[in-house]
Amino acid sequence: MYYHRQLEKKILEIAQEFSCITLYGARQTGKSTMLRNIFPDFEYVTLDNSRERLLASDDPELFLSAHGMPLIIDEIQKVPSLMETVKIRIDEAKLDHTEEGSTTGVMYILTGSNTIEIRENASETLAGRTAIIEVNSFSECEKQKIEGHTFEPDIELLRSRQKYFRPKNRYEVFQEIYLGGMPEYWVLRPDRDIFFESYTSTYLEKDVSRMVNVGKLDDFRRFMRIAALRTAQQLDYTEIGNAVGIDTRTVKNWISILEASGIIVILKPYVSNLAKRIVKTPKMYFMDTGLCAFLCGWSDPGVLEASPMAGAFFETYVVSEIVKSIRNSGKRIEYCLYYYRDRDQKEVDLIYIKDQMLYPIEIKKGIGNDKSDKNFRILEQYKMPIAVGLIIDTSDKIFPLNRDAYYCPVGMIGL
Repeated sequence: MYYHRQLEKKILEIAQEFSCITLYGARQTGKSTMLRNIFPDFEYVTLDNSRERLLASDDPELFLSAHGMPLIIDEIQKVPSLMETVKIRIDEAKLDHTEEGSTTGVMYILTGSNTIEIRENASETLAGRTAIIEVNSFSECEKQKIEGHTFEPDIELLRSRQKYFRPKNRYEVFQEIYLGGMPEYWVLRPDRDIFFESYTSTYLEKDVSRMVNVGKLDDFRRFMRIAALRTAQQLDYTEIGNAVGIDTRTVKNWISILEASGIIVILKPYVSNLAKRIVKTPKMYFMDTGLCAFLCGWSDPGVLEASPMAGAFFETYVVSEIVKSIRNSGKRIEYCLYYYRDRDQKEVDLIYIKDQMLYPIEIKKGIGNDKSDKNFRILEQYKMPIAVGLIIDTSDKIFPLNRDAYYCPVGMIGL
């Protein structure tokens, strides 16, 4: 059974404009499955195949000539030098089509899971020739087979979409958190421990081993668990290093590997020259709550809901859903999503910025109380317009706390 992805529309649009599309993201997020469903007539080849990989490395011209076009090339990070030959092919085709007065259309689609290598190589080698898109695991809308939209915290827009919302109680929400959104796991429901243990081992062996000394892989596995236990927290590199037994520089490097692999997302504080007391430490969130729950050792959604980490997991779930919604529209979160905390411990969980307007967002795992918006006014220091804020919780409908803030059910994200 195929689950349609929100990115499909964007990819089809881009395929009319670019000669190449580069898709990257964490393992098991459904990149290849999506492409083979929306482009069933394209030839597909994976560089996981040793014969194909050797040919692509030894004779890239012959490799491309041996396959039809348009061509989907999976696991491109295994032969990054192939991008140079792809560039030459694209430039030659563009020259021919320019003389004919036509366009090339999409010629190559490249995919892979090592995001830092792919982004850097594609940005440098294929600059101006490829669109670069990040793919995440299933969003809740995708799991429910509901047409999703880009999340925007505009209260009137959210109210207009409330008719599509199906309320869930808190236990149902934590079931979703516990399961996560890995497409293969969600659709096939294999044994949970075997699936995530296999996923972690494959990630370590195929991705991490390319960037970390093989002898350190056991340390990296332990580091992943320590990081998972700190999801939704500010990054304390020293504390994490002490817990794992590695130095701070190694922690920073390994955090960058998790981020580059699509395992985590880093949320930066919103800083301005007017805000002298802002804490400038970033926050870390796992992008798949199912993987995070496995790494933390939680064996049941009810136990997780009752645990001291329930608030952190709910916040991780909300942030990851918002990030997926924004990325599924082809946008980057670095330009619109931040958080606020100062040295007086005043915090706003999220700040969404659009058209120079600040949208404050608070995240509560239960039903928000009448002081949930207590720190929204701290944002007045930025001298920017402040929109009506949101308290995202497990309520069953949108309703006002006051004129400046509304409760919003978590299930409204992405509708």
